[in-house]
Amino acid sequence: MNKNLIYKCLGGACLSLAIASCKTPTLITRTENRTVPMSFNNSSDSTNTGRVRWNEFFTDPNLVSLIDTALRNNQELNITAQEIQISQNEIRARQGEYMPFVGLRGGAGVDKVGRHTLLGAAEENAEIKPGKGVPEPLPNFMGGAFATWEVDIWHKLRNAKKAAINRYLASVEGRNFTITNLISEIATSYYELMALDNQLAIVQQNIELQNNALRIVRVQKEATRVTELAVRRFEAQVLNTQNLQYGLQQRIIETENRINFLVGRYPQPVVRNSQNFNNFIPATVQTGIPSQLLANRPDIRQAEQELAAAKLDVQVAKAQFYPRLAISAGIGYQAFNPAYLLKTPESLILSLAGDLAAPLINKNGIIAAYNSANARQIQVVYNYERTILNAYIEVANQLSNISNLEKSYGVKTQEVQALTQSVDISNNLFNSARAEYSEVLFTQRDALEARFDLVETKMRQMTAMVNIYRALGGGWR
Repeated sequence: MNKNLIYKCLGGACLSLAIASCKTPTLITRTENRTVPMSFNNSSDSTNTGRVRWNEFFTDPNLVSLIDTALRNNQELNITAQEIQISQNEIRARQGEYMPFVGLRGGAGVDKVGRHTLLGAAEENAEIKPGKGVPEPLPNFMGGAFATWEVDIWHKLRNAKKAAINRYLASVEGRNFTITNLISEIATSYYELMALDNQLAIVQQNIELQNNALRIVRVQKEATRVTELAVRRFEAQVLNTQNLQYGLQQRIIETENRINFLVGRYPQPVVRNSQNFNNFIPATVQTGIPSQLLANRPDIRQAEQELAAAKLDVQVAKAQFYPRLAISAGIGYQAFNPAYLLKTPESLILSLAGDLAAPLINKNGIIAAYNSANARQIQVVYNYERTILNAYIEVANQLSNISNLEKSYGVKTQEVQALTQSVDISNNLFNSARAEYSEVLFTQRDALEARFDLVETKMRQMTAMVNIYRALGGGWR
C-alpha cells in the first residue's frame, strides 16, 4: 500500500513537472499591414503594364537581343540559380528529419576485463561448451540493421520543412527580382549609350561649324576688321569643344562595357541605331491599381515568403518546450567467434526502445531561441511593410517624373529652336560688323548646351519609362 502511494506521488510529480515544462513565455507579436491606397492617380483602371512580357514591352530588336543574351549568360543570375538549388536541397534535408533513419552497422573488437572485476569473476566460471571457457581476451563481432525515428508530435519537423519550402519560394522570387533589375539596367544603359552617340554627333557638328567660324575670323583679322583677341577666343572655343568629344568617347566605351558585363561577355561593340533617338516616343504605361503590386512585384512576393517562413520558425522554436518522443530499434547478430555469428537464436540480438524527454530546469537556451525567432519575425514584418511602401513610392515618383519630363522636353525643344536661330542671326550680324564676337561665342555655347540638354531629357524620358515598368513589377515574366 505504501509502495502504491509512493508510485502515485512520483507519477503525479512527474506529470506536474511535464505540464510545467510545456509552458511557453508570453511574447509581444506584430501582424503585418497589407493595406495600400486605392489608386495611384484617382484611376480605377486595372490595366497594368507590369503584366506585359519584357520582349513585348521593348520593341527595339537590338535591345531585345541584348536582354535575351543576358538572361542566359549573366553571372549574377546564374549565381541566384544555384541559390535556388541550395534551397531545394534544404527542403530535402528537412523532409528527411521527420522520416525514420535506417542504417546498417558492423563492427569487430577485442576486450579484456580484469580477473578481479565482476565481469572477470563471472567469466572465469562460464563455459560455452563442456571443457571450454570464455576466450581471453574476448573478441566481439557484430553486424545488423538499426533504425531511429523522432515522432513529430508537435509538427516541429514538418514546420521546419514548410519554412524551408517558403525560403525556396523566396529564393525563386529573389531570382525574378534580379531578372527585373537586370533588364532595367540593360535598357537604361542602352538608352544612355544612344544618347551619348547623339551628343557626340552634336559635338562633331559644332566642331565643324566652329572651325568654319574660326577661318572667317582669321580672314577678318587680315582685313583688320577684328583683333587677334577674337581669333584666340574662337580657337579656345574649338579646343574646348574638342575636349568634350574625347570625354564623350570615353563615356561611350565605358557604357558599352557596362552592357557587355551585364550580358556576360568580353568588351565588344554594342549594336544599336542611334540616329532617330530624339524621335523615340516612350511607351504608354498603365499603372493599374496599387494592390496589384503585391502580386506583380517579385521583391514583395519574396518578402511575403520570408514572412511565412519566419512565422513557422517561431512555431518550431515553441515546440522545443514540449516533450520529445524518439523511438529506436535494432536487429542483428553478435558473437565472440565468427563461426557463431549467424547462429540463430543464440547470436541474435534485438532492441526496441522509446525515449520521452522534456526540458524542465534551465530552459534559458530554449527561451532565448524562442525570443530570437519572434524578434526575427517582427523584423520580417517591418521589412514586408517597408517593401510595399517602397514599391508604391517608386511608382508614384516615376508617374510624376514622366509627366514633368514630357513638359520639360517640349520646353527644351522650343529653347533649342530659338538658340539655333540665334546662332545664325549672330553670325550674320558679326559678318556685317553689327555684333561683337563675344555674342557669337556665347550664342554658340548656349546652343550647344541646349542641344545637349535636349538629348539628356530624352534619355531621362526613356529611363523613366524603364523605371516605372520595373516599379510595376514588369520584366520577370
